[in-house]
Amino acid sequence: MDSTLKFQLRLSVSLELAKALRADSSGAALPALRDILRRHDATVNCQYDAFADYVREAERLGTQNYPLYQWTRDTLDNPEKQAKYLQWFTVYVRGDQIYDRHIADVMETELIGIAGDSGIERVSKFDTNPANSPQPPKR
Repeated sequence: MDSTLKFQLRLSVSLELAKALRADSSGAALPALRDILRRHDATVNCQYDAFADYVREAERLGTQNYPLYQWTRDTLDNPEKQAKYLQWFTVYVRGDQIYDRHIADVMETELIGIAGDSGIERVSKFDTNPANSPQPPKR
């Protein structure tokens, strides 16, 4: 595999844990998660909130420079998608949303180890290879 690829972890969590994580991204509501995040200088960010921030920024600075604006706006306005993205969280390491494979691998193993009854329903790992990523919708 290409060593220049970066990785990102995402968590799908219960509604109850999602509410707690949106209020405190350090993971304090789940001590095992908080410990993993601390060890790796990491936080979590709700994907719905990240989408809302993107839309606000695009509307403030001009949507023409934000190719995913309309898709993101439509997602925020769709109740089914809103419910989904309120329960998905991106793991940021040292403030970065993508990071080296070794960091992603170690954290993925640790997070899978606490998934289940903790409220973490799924741990997913993505890479930056465009062939493995969804492409922006056509306008």
